[in-house]
Amino acid sequence: MTHDLPHERTAVVTGAASPRGIGRVVAEQLLRDGWSVGVIDLDADAAATAAAGLAEATGGRAHGVGADISDPDAVAHAVDTLEQALPPLVGLANIAGISSPTPYLELSLDEWRRQIDVNLTGVHIVTQRVARSMVTHQVGRIVNISSISAQRGGGTFSKTPYSAAKAGLVGFTRAIARELGEYGITANIVSPGPIDTDIMGGRLSEERKEGFIAEQLVKRIGTPSDVAAAITFLMSQRAGFITAENISVNGGQYMG
Repeated sequence: MTHDLPHERTAVVTGAASPRGIGRVVAEQLLRDGWSVGVIDLDADAAATAAAGLAEATGGRAHGVGADISDPDAVAHAVDTLEQALPPLVGLANIAGISSPTPYLELSLDEWRRQIDVNLTGVHIVTQRVARSMVTHQVGRIVNISSISAQRGGGTFSKTPYSAAKAGLVGFTRAIARELGEYGITANIVSPGPIDTDIMGGRLSEERKEGFIAEQLVKRIGTPSDVAAAITFLMSQRAGFITAENISVNGGQYMG
């Protein structure tokens, strides 16, 4: 069995409503690559607006829905809605996430739980629901976003709970790659370094950029397009024999 991607196919992209985020660029590139795209974001209006704008810009099919990814019922409803509106669901890019710059000794249990709920448990909830549909189609592509923060133990903007959640995603993704491979589903990780998005605490100042660039081999700050290139490749037909891999997109800031 070849497990080829169908000609008519849909990818769910979480966190694609932010105009400056990685998710928006991933969604646009997938549309240009022939996918239909289902946008899931916490803000339903923003998701719908983003999907409409993406469809207009690319000529593709996109539909946006709102859901808190840490809420299983909300996720189930959102994915059900996307399946009714779009072609078979065989792709998933888990981009949604939140940052946490709180120092460890000042960290509350509520903040710890918030980070784990969104950045790890939320990815599980969305992935499990989408993977059940992928199994029925006997093919799928899942890409999860970890971080150089998990590889280095912080050192960027977010600190301990973010790093812990993103490190957990690596083990999670490799485990589901093992369990789902027999259904033609691949699961991979992309670990960005510092990227100029709002999750870094807002638009990066020139001073902050210079600090990050000093640690890198490629002397510029990363962009959402740099990360999207890796994600969309892993979701392509060409990447069907790549699974359980962690691809670093960090300008050489970390090697491992």
